[in-house]
Amino acid sequence: MSDFEAQLRAVSLRVTRPRLAVLAALREHPHLGTDAVIALVRTDHPSISHQAVYDVLRVLTDAGLVRRIQPAGATARYESRVADNHHHVVCRSCGAIADVDCAVGHAPCLTASDDHGFVVDEAEVVYWGTCPDCATDRTPQRSASSEGSS
Repeated sequence: MSDFEAQLRAVSLRVTRPRLAVLAALREHPHLGTDAVIALVRTDHPSISHQAVYDVLRVLTDAGLVRRIQPAGATARYESRVADNHHHVVCRSCGAIADVDCAVGHAPCLTASDDHGFVVDEAEVVYWGTCPDCATDRTPQRSASSEGSS
């Protein structure tokens, strides 16, 4: 039995080709949007419909096998890294997303200054910035005319 099959059975879900394909796509390529998941799944299973992938993402998210993240102003993305309360860093320029381990190391990672009586079990932190590729692209290039004008 594969790891994916065991994960599905552990949450009382039937093992199906679409579910296995989506889990594999997300393990290999975290932080994918729905269209990218569909494209990857269809490389090996061209007959799987868009609706089937949408349904699988919903079921896997509801079962806790997949996490749906949606940074402000971005489309929803999915990942298979769950249950560890990690955070994300998002590039303001290209939208690239990377995982950031828990700021403190213990869930919920941050202690609220006032929890208003809530029992806090998770903290969602999104760091925003510019990824290395975009930062390199933005480095101003010196023009030939400015080099000799000093």
